[in-house]
Amino acid sequence: MSIDPDNPETVYVNATRTSCEGEGGALGHPRIFLQMGGEGFVDCGYCDRRFILEGGPADKRGTA
Repeated sequence: MSIDPDNPETVYVNATRTSCEGEGGALGHPRIFLQMGGEGFVDCGYCDRRFILEGGPADKRGTA
């Protein structure tokens, strides 16, 4: 998992199922598991982080 340096709330992952717990610790939220659909991304309902499947349809890195 890597964080996009241009937008710290976008996380690129290599699987369609991932988890999020915010910042972790006292500043985070409960760990939840997220499943992507065919669009290749999913947003966390707690902290609004967007998880994008690397190489998937929503991965626009390197495209102009």
